[in-house]
Amino acid sequence: MNAGTTATERTGAVGPHGSAQPDGLLMRDVTMLLGDGEDTVRALDGVHLTVAAGEFAAVVGPSGSGKSSLLAVAGGLAVPASGTVTVAGRPMTAASRRARTALRRDLVGFVFQSGNLLPALTAVDQLRLPARFGSSGAVRRDPMELLAEVGMAGKADRRPHQLSGGERQRVGIARALVTGPRLLLVDEPTAALDQARSHDIVQMLARETRRHGVATVMVTHDTEVLRYCDSVYEMMDGALRGV
Repeated sequence: MNAGTTATERTGAVGPHGSAQPDGLLMRDVTMLLGDGEDTVRALDGVHLTVAAGEFAAVVGPSGSGKSSLLAVAGGLAVPASGTVTVAGRPMTAASRRARTALRRDLVGFVFQSGNLLPALTAVDQLRLPARFGSSGAVRRDPMELLAEVGMAGKADRRPHQLSGGERQRVGIARALVTGPRLLLVDEPTAALDQARSHDIVQMLARETRRHGVATVMVTHDTEVLRYCDSVYEMMDGALRGV
């Protein structure tokens, strides 16, 4: 955890081990507006954020502070009113809608609150699915090897209803990594888990972040798991600062 470091000071993409790491997330002076006229709200207010390859960053803050907007803009799901976002050196904000879709597919992995798995598919088929909808050769990592990494190889043939909440999250994390993303965006991964499983899941995210050299941003309300992160930021009224 980088105590005392502000988001604006983190302008150099330096990884948790001190080496230069250009292949991560870079957000510069990002502002996002929601609503119209007098009802306009600054969901993001001049946000600066650098997360290097192999770095695990957490963002905390109350509901409505802008955390979801941060993930949406970082992942190319939304376009800010101003500022720039690059992922692995590729510009997201300047790209056309079609180009952003391609960049998101190739560079970004998403982990949702409850795994967001498809009910009819087995665990291994959840990981094989990107090959059907992605570009040629979308699956860059072996699904069974990834399931083994997250401790789920023995349940590869199970469907979501046959898995616990923690197991579904493990499969969701493996699925997000199967296409070899450069950025991993994680939305409240422990929201539906007890304390023991919460620690287990976040520790695993930290390991996978370093193992695969991916830049990871996790939004969470769970302050107990922040010990596993390399850097921590607080979101308040659309503004971001280091903790």
